[in-house]
Amino acid sequence: MNQLLDKYGRKITYLRLAVTDRCNLRCQYCMPAHGINIVDRKELLTYKEMYRITRVLSELGVDKVRLTGGEPFVRKDFVNFLESLSFNKNLKEINITTNGALISNHIASLEKMKINAVNLSIDSLDKQRFFEITRRDVFPKVMQTYQDLIKSNLTLKLNVVIQSGINTDEIIDFIELTKGDDVSVRFIEEMPFNGKGQREVKEVWNYNKILEKIKAHYQEVEYLTAKKSSTSKNFKVKDYKGSFGIIPAFTRTICSDCNRIRITATGLFKNCLFDDGVFNIKDFIRKGASDDDLKQLFIATVQQKPINGFVAEANRKSNKVSESMSTIGG
Repeated sequence: MNQLLDKYGRKITYLRLAVTDRCNLRCQYCMPAHGINIVDRKELLTYKEMYRITRVLSELGVDKVRLTGGEPFVRKDFVNFLESLSFNKNLKEINITTNGALISNHIASLEKMKINAVNLSIDSLDKQRFFEITRRDVFPKVMQTYQDLIKSNLTLKLNVVIQSGINTDEIIDFIELTKGDDVSVRFIEEMPFNGKGQREVKEVWNYNKILEKIKAHYQEVEYLTAKKSSTSKNFKVKDYKGSFGIIPAFTRTICSDCNRIRITATGLFKNCLFDDGVFNIKDFIRKGASDDDLKQLFIATVQQKPINGFVAEANRKSNKVSESMSTIGG
């Protein structure tokens, strides 16, 4: 069977698929207050097209899919699409990233499907600060989602974007959630995908600085061995039930083992978060491409995958990284 191997010998097994560019929040690190210019619905991949893309990729060895947005639960019939994906026997993991404001009514349904994990994005445990970050008053809903997911059989991870001058004083508060709850908190370095580009900060809160703050507070922090292609470096406080990880997304020290590709809601294929897209698969499909055509295109495109995110950024046609993460696919 043909497999997706890049020229550095990395096997691609993980697809991040955005189902929409729309979102019900307006997080500061993701988009401007007025939002972004969302595309016309006919420019989005249909669920049928997304299912086909996923099936073809799974026949090439992709066995893990993460559904993102925007906010995936904003799109009508998203849960039905998840159910259809569950019938793909080649997929070992189907995961979701969500902001938590719309998912609660669907948790029972998700537990019956082949959904492995939910990543809940939450950047503050303070109601007022949460509002200032997201520009929306949905904190009670998100915290209820947290409680509902803790009680469910789904693996729960919290995604916390660490923003200099905004929420760095809450790092320990998030760690304390792992004391009694079986949850993994993942601190993510802030990136320039906010619709405007890199913002100026007084302190750079990178992987090292985050870890230093945690180790200064706790006497015993244990390192956890992660899978080779893990995006996070993982730890736990001794005797705590859950764990925490740090994702060096901006300093990009995790690129050497990268096994991921991205497809945006409009069908743009991305070998790397930091590239500006390789080709549009939607256009290729709508011109009548066969499954074999798609496979050959995927195999050839993955061969172009850069060694790391710095090379990908340097090779961009546009000099500045200024997209919204909602456009790229969270």
